[in-house]
Amino acid sequence: MVRQLTPGQSDRLLVGTETGDDAAVWKLDDDRALVSTADFITPVVDDARSWGRVAAANSVSDIYAMGGKPLFALNLVGWNTDELSSDLLSEVLAGGNDVAEAGGFIVVGGHTIDDPEPKYGMSVTGEVHPDKMMTNAGLKPGQSLIITKPLGVGIVTTAIKNDKASDDVAAAAIASMTLLNDKASAAAVAAGATGCTDVTGFGLLGHLGRMSLESGVDSTLDVDTMPFLPGARELAEAGMIPGGTRRNWSWISKQVDVGPHDELTQLLFADAQTSGGLIFGVDPAEADNLVAELVASGHTAAVVGSTSAGSGTINLR
Repeated sequence: MVRQLTPGQSDRLLVGTETGDDAAVWKLDDDRALVSTADFITPVVDDARSWGRVAAANSVSDIYAMGGKPLFALNLVGWNTDELSSDLLSEVLAGGNDVAEAGGFIVVGGHTIDDPEPKYGMSVTGEVHPDKMMTNAGLKPGQSLIITKPLGVGIVTTAIKNDKASDDVAAAAIASMTLLNDKASAAAVAAGATGCTDVTGFGLLGHLGRMSLESGVDSTLDVDTMPFLPGARELAEAGMIPGGTRRNWSWISKQVDVGPHDELTQLLFADAQTSGGLIFGVDPAEADNLVAELVASGHTAAVVGSTSAGSGTINLR
């Protein structure tokens, strides 16, 4: 659908729709550019304030994926006023404010519509230096790939909706989804990363696959080093796999060399994430120290693969 659009042309538009990036970037001058994005989701957890925090962290993540810093946000709300109380909505919005305070940006209003199914998110505006932004086309051959959060969110949230997730498993997923990508973004930029994306609805394979295509590289993922949320594999084995994950795999499968790995592993790597981590490429000499820095700041980070000259293939090894 997006390919059918004909966006206006401007020398100031540094990043538009062509590369499928996480946000648009508009140059103001040689030292400043605006980063703009919008995202909203339906509830993924039962607690209203937690959902608000997850949705807000998910929305602002696109700014961090570009190497930017958020400035302000507008709330985007769909609310069933006949079925849901205004007090409940206040809790959702309070969760959004929690994330804004943690991320150092402010919420300056927004828009609400009447909607049978509740939805919440944000339109976020940030800033980035034009020479220090990270994009989908920025991976280079010979880099190490680092991920900053574990996979498995889609599987665990599906289990939560079906009352199949234990309290500990649900708590670990919420903690991961509400962890901001701000420190991970700053660390990646400081290490010289130019190719980055956040792992969200299209799953790791979908987002890395697009980034590999746009960057003109092949990516090899080490299955054994990939971090997963506690309980994710067991819940997947029990059938708690969301429809979005299966659609992700169907869409990306032709781009993936699965090697010896079974269908369950393929689906785990394609799992549709909400408010996932960043994946980016850095010089191998920087990788171990960078992972140690991220782990010390509360991330479940790991070196999970490498890049080589190519045309967008992902290899599972």
